[in-house]
Amino acid sequence: MTVETQRPTPTSGTGPPSGLTPDSVEPFRARLRGTLLQPGDAGYEEACQLYNGMIHKHPALVVRCADAADVIASVNFARERKLELSVRGGGHNGGGLALCDNGLAIDLSNMRGVRVDPEARTVRVAGGAVWADVDHATHAFGLAVPSGIISTTGVAGLTLGGGMGHLTRRFGLTIDNLLAVDMVLADGRLVTASAEKYPDLFWAVRGGGGNFGVVTSFLFRACPVDTVIAGPTLWPLDRAAEVMRWYREFLPNAPEDLNGFFAFMTVPPAPPFPEELHLKKMCGVVWCYTGDPAKADALFAPVRALKPALYGVQPMPFPMLQTAFDALYPPGLQWYWRADFVRELGDEAIARHVEFAERLPSMQSTMHLYPMDGAAHRVGPKDTAFSYRDVRWSEVIVGVDPSPERAAEITDWTKAYYDALHPYSSGGAYVNFLMEEGQERVQATYRDNYAGLVEVKNLYDPTNLFHWNQNIRPEEKKPPRVAH
Repeated sequence: MTVETQRPTPTSGTGPPSGLTPDSVEPFRARLRGTLLQPGDAGYEEACQLYNGMIHKHPALVVRCADAADVIASVNFARERKLELSVRGGGHNGGGLALCDNGLAIDLSNMRGVRVDPEARTVRVAGGAVWADVDHATHAFGLAVPSGIISTTGVAGLTLGGGMGHLTRRFGLTIDNLLAVDMVLADGRLVTASAEKYPDLFWAVRGGGGNFGVVTSFLFRACPVDTVIAGPTLWPLDRAAEVMRWYREFLPNAPEDLNGFFAFMTVPPAPPFPEELHLKKMCGVVWCYTGDPAKADALFAPVRALKPALYGVQPMPFPMLQTAFDALYPPGLQWYWRADFVRELGDEAIARHVEFAERLPSMQSTMHLYPMDGAAHRVGPKDTAFSYRDVRWSEVIVGVDPSPERAAEITDWTKAYYDALHPYSSGGAYVNFLMEEGQERVQATYRDNYAGLVEVKNLYDPTNLFHWNQNIRPEEKKPPRVAH
């Protein structure tokens, strides 16, 4: 099966777009330092593999860029020949929007350099890097950039959508630690956007996704994070309602250097989980404490008092926590996502959560509640394109399984779960968790900031060249009325 789509998909056997002849492609290839791939070329099929194995796309051209000059050439080539254009950073997007059918895909995966300035506590990261690249480079200096929870996630996609994870309560979203971006615009210009230069563009890319250009490098503020006290605590599913009620009170009142996301899960049959818990449906919290280690025992005392079946909290290097879920979620699994922002976790909502947790359809299927308070609340809803600064949690429901034969089952469970919980939500969702759900859903995600995003889109991409994303549509310019 395939996910629902609002974009036309070429039928099987559709030839290359008009204008893509050897006379046009070969001069383009000659201008590139990177590699240009077409169907049939060695490496093409590998370049078309997406993190979400439920989705399959086949561009007419894939450009594995070596540098910003390749990106500029690719943007210009796509614009001049009116090709569909997509951009791939890490390729983790749930909706498979890193690739487009029958167009040109800009692939940044060979641009993965990271440079740390330990004195200034800044990090320059190329647009194709994944968070494992960043964590490796920064950890050597006792630093980290707030990111997500899986180290194979791309820096670009996570950042441009907002970025939430283990460090959100202490240091804010990833975009709250973004200082500048270098990006190629729809007209082929390379610009640096920051609070001082192109501030409207800098506002828009902090949450507005890839709607405004191709980011070739990011400049982040790094935070002092080295060894953390972290790990999972698990409880039997029959205690889920009790644990969720405790969690909704405990975490918002805990110090901001304690983060913990709630999850439903089926325990993987592998270490470090004890055999007696293997394949059991459970609920849990994955903790990350960045504060004074001497205070950790007292801070976690209420957690231990709740008598978890597994208490896996221990000191570890931050990159170890970041990679904890990598093996459970390798590329190529079948994924179906639904998400919402949540202000309150009421008793009725908890009851519905438990109902669907009891029907987890596969080992990797899950529901997470990521905390969105603390430092993330100290940025105003108008300060960045990311609007939802007043919620407590970002909720995501994912049906996941290795087998395509179970795609319909995990999709149906996810949709039903979402439909049951959506009435208890704040209306919008974290843009990186959206599938292709329609323009109203995109607008709900940005709320009052959507109009401002349209203004920036009108200025920098009026023809909507960058539309293979959760799209901010430019306003159509209407011809002036002629008086008679």
